[in-house]
Amino acid sequence: MSNSNVALTKRFLLFACWIGLSSVLFRIPLVAFVRMAISNDDASYLLLIPFICAWLLFVESGRIFQDFSYDVAFGAGFLFLAACVAIGSRFAGGMSRPGLQLSGYVLSLVLVWVAGFALLFGRASARRSYFPLLFLFLVIPLPSFFLDGVIHLLQAGSAWITGAFFDLFGVPALREGLVFHLARVNIEVARECSGIRSSMALLILALLVAHFRLRHLESKILFIASGLFMMILKNGIRIASLTLLAVYVDPSFLDGRLHHQGGVVFFVLALLLLLPVLSLLQGWESRRPVRAEPAKTA
Repeated sequence: MSNSNVALTKRFLLFACWIGLSSVLFRIPLVAFVRMAISNDDASYLLLIPFICAWLLFVESGRIFQDFSYDVAFGAGFLFLAACVAIGSRFAGGMSRPGLQLSGYVLSLVLVWVAGFALLFGRASARRSYFPLLFLFLVIPLPSFFLDGVIHLLQAGSAWITGAFFDLFGVPALREGLVFHLARVNIEVARECSGIRSSMALLILALLVAHFRLRHLESKILFIASGLFMMILKNGIRIASLTLLAVYVDPSFLDGRLHHQGGVVFFVLALLLLLPVLSLLQGWESRRPVRAEPAKTA
């Protein structure tokens, strides 16, 4: 092994020790976080985020760790920010808002991990690994009040898409907020119908695809925005489809396997709808003029 590889391996081992020691330091909120993620289906994806980040660092290691160096000042800045967040969470949380306190502690732990990375690998490596490091912040559980707001937006958007499909197919329906009154059935776009789990999975996948398959920032933003729209679209299609099947085929569709286990079908549909968007954006990028390198003068 070359001296560079030996030095890099040493820093990886130090970084693993840094993560281990910080996890022990935050063991109480970390155990609460794992229990919450295991017991709450809407938050089960959180456990995958650190492993995806580690995979991203591994896949892009040749580019990220081209040059590295210790940077005490850079790491200390993140460590100071982590301490401020931890102290703020300690005094701002408490029994009245345990979910908010847990989010604060997890944010502080993530900042400690970023501080260790910045300390051991330096600014250049941290700059090249901006996506894995920013992606890691998805591990922070959303506070209940914020999650409720997101779910409500998904419910409202799904209800709007459902109503649009009813109008498109000429299905007579009276809408009252999130409730639709049809000839044979009444349906409500309830919290369980928000599709928050599949929506988060779709968002994570859209972020990864945009990172690996698109080059320009505006293309990535457009693709991720399309992914956000597909969250609502596929959920509206699911609700409208199940309702039409229940009205015109068999009422048992509202409580059958397609309702409770058919999320994968509509998730795949959302992915298929995103493929043309990706193809269009890649074609647009290929037609963009390449910026010429400045001529060198002797």
